[in-house]
Amino acid sequence: MGTLYYGQSAAPIGIEDRALAHVKFAITAKLRRGESLTLSWIHPDGQPRGRSTIWVNPTIPLRFVFDEREAPELSRDWVEELMRSANSSGGITLVEEHIDTQVPEPVTQPFAAA
Repeated sequence: MGTLYYGQSAAPIGIEDRALAHVKFAITAKLRRGESLTLSWIHPDGQPRGRSTIWVNPTIPLRFVFDEREAPELSRDWVEELMRSANSSGGITLVEEHIDTQVPEPVTQPFAAA
């Protein structure tokens, strides 16, 4: 479980390492351009029901801490989804990764008459 430290808050935000790596990519892309955004998530089990949103601004310190030593390979689709969300008026809403589990159709050879 990774951790996002936001501003001067003593309460860290726990986010699974792979999700945090993707969120970090999207947030830093926006902040490099001097743009602000919101980040929202649903509270996980074991916390009070509900959801939270933070205002992410280039002047507010952020620290990303990962449990894993190696950075995960990023999913292009998930990054693109988070970037679309980051560029919307609603900001980033942390959602689970959508993994394509569809099995491709088998390729069949046309029947050739003799």
